[in-house]
Amino acid sequence: MSEAKIETIIAERIGENIPNAEVFVRDMYNDGEHFESVVISSAFEGIPLVKQHQMVMTALKEAFQTSVHALKLKTFTPTKWKEVHAEFKWTEKGPCWHKSIN
Repeated sequence: MSEAKIETIIAERIGENIPNAEVFVRDMYNDGEHFESVVISSAFEGIPLVKQHQMVMTALKEAFQTSVHALKLKTFTPTKWKEVHAEFKWTEKGPCWHKSIN
């Protein structure tokens, strides 16, 4: 798997498995192994944080087996994201994945 594509693959796998997801991913140290992801979805409404993270990590099992060493993960509902998005300046460039299912 090409290092340049790992961020995209992570975002796509999350986005394809989490309904109405907006996904941000970055390579924290430019080493192709340590990533940070922010996932915003209405599917997280009323779901405990641990379960939200399990939803995301289930979608990423294969990526972790082949190339990803670590993922710093933050999950938010759209309402919570509006409150905290300023804390995540690196997301201002736009999401890696955005798909609304209406």
